[in-house]
Amino acid sequence: MHKIALIGAGRIGRIHAANVAAHPELQLAYVIDPVADSAKSAAASFGAKVADLDGALGDQDVSGVIVASSTDTHLDFSLRAAEAGKAIFCEKPIDLDLERAAAAAPRFQSFKARLFLAFNRRFDPNFRALKQKLDNGDVGALETLHITSHDPSPPPAGYIPVSGGLFKDMAIHDFDMARWMLGEEPSEVFAAGACLIDPEIGRLGDIDTAKTILRTPSGKLCVISNSRRSGYGYDQRIEAFGSHGALRAGNVTESTVEMWNEAGAQADQFQNFFLDRYAAAYRLEMAHFADMLVRGATARIGYADGVAALSLATAAHASMTKSAPISLG
Repeated sequence: MHKIALIGAGRIGRIHAANVAAHPELQLAYVIDPVADSAKSAAASFGAKVADLDGALGDQDVSGVIVASSTDTHLDFSLRAAEAGKAIFCEKPIDLDLERAAAAAPRFQSFKARLFLAFNRRFDPNFRALKQKLDNGDVGALETLHITSHDPSPPPAGYIPVSGGLFKDMAIHDFDMARWMLGEEPSEVFAAGACLIDPEIGRLGDIDTAKTILRTPSGKLCVISNSRRSGYGYDQRIEAFGSHGALRAGNVTESTVEMWNEAGAQADQFQNFFLDRYAAAYRLEMAHFADMLVRGATARIGYADGVAALSLATAAHASMTKSAPISLG
């Protein structure tokens, strides 16, 4: 049984805590959070102890650390855990500053860090099945890719100043998916953004709607659509167009029941919350972290992937600001 320390007892931290508790090879040992009530509540729910970071990292029986704290702490806490010799499960993004994240890479290498960056969508069963068919050549060579990522509704205004902005907070998932699906690094980014949904988001200096085009050295194109409000549920789709056909992973509904009558066909509503839509992905990524700890598996998504996704997010923001394509060297 491998003991785990959780940093961050908020919404996503409690999801990871539940998945640790449910895994037969893992045990949640400590919860660290600056909000005492949150730490106590999570610890009590999952049979763990409240601790400070030094205490948890100093316990030689702790094998892994989950970093689910605020984004601006991800890099520092991951470095602390790496220095202590712990395996790391870190929420995305690794940091909000590209230069800082890139500069920290040698430190992780010097610690021989085992870091898994939790871009959970790579573990979604539907997206994994689509990727497998792409890799098998079922539709020939991939030519273009469409990624749709629209939230049901905007986040609270108070979240915007600490989020890092739409590209680093929301679209970064899609940049990682694009890299994974395309099979090569984009060489050019062209993005446009607007505030069409909530004027308060614009007043706080962010956008709520964006379209991004990625081009690879071989000429593949990827279009990413982001919106903070769909009006019809959590909209998560991928379409891949190849030389011999197309693949599509559609939205997940609350049930598979459909009704057909004279008015036409009616299906159930789309799932409306990301924790529901990606519940299986969260479980599977925790199982992967257990494989790293128990069987020495290599992280499927590592530090370099985090820096690469952050590089695309940074370039997208620069492209939007300049109204021009950005070349990536």
